[in-house]
Amino acid sequence: MSGLGSKKTDRSSGGGRGDSLGYLWVDDARDVFRGAALVTDFRGIPKDFRYSDPISPSRLERVLYGGALEVYLREEIILTNLLAAVEFPPGLWICSARELLRPLRSLGGVPAVLLQESSHDPLDFAGEVRPFGDETTFLVQLSELAAPLRLDVTREDLPRVGDLVALLGRAAETMDVKEPFGRIVKALQAIDEEARG
Repeated sequence: MSGLGSKKTDRSSGGGRGDSLGYLWVDDARDVFRGAALVTDFRGIPKDFRYSDPISPSRLERVLYGGALEVYLREEIILTNLLAAVEFPPGLWICSARELLRPLRSLGGVPAVLLQESSHDPLDFAGEVRPFGDETTFLVQLSELAAPLRLDVTREDLPRVGDLVALLGRAAETMDVKEPFGRIVKALQAIDEEARG
């Protein structure tokens, strides 16, 4: 497989795990795999940023790995290396896709959640949590006027849903908790442009 690189930003000093959020993003568009991890404080200020170099499996690798290729690249190459490279571990990881939730929780050492937009009307109050679908999925109201977010957790973190929502609520007082994913995508585009130019 092609190499995996890791870079970091200048990190601000101070703060502990409890006042930071980690964002993990992995993409496999156009048969090129890459990922990034961004840790921010509750104001959205970056504390750590790591990313992988694009990985383009060869035809032979695709044949040899078969259906296990995506899982292998996503979990054992990208996720494992990004988490090992992060020097400022967050109090909570937020992932960009359902298939990342369980391995992120297992490898990340702290709770992990999947946050997604919803089209539901706002719940009654900020901080409200309602079951939604299966037992590991909830609607959470993080701010008064916005639509609630869909929150997915692992079974391991079910007893901590209230604490996780409280942590997200504290962060939502000073930042948009989903916005850093957009920054990750733009940062990777900027890195690609610098490499070409």
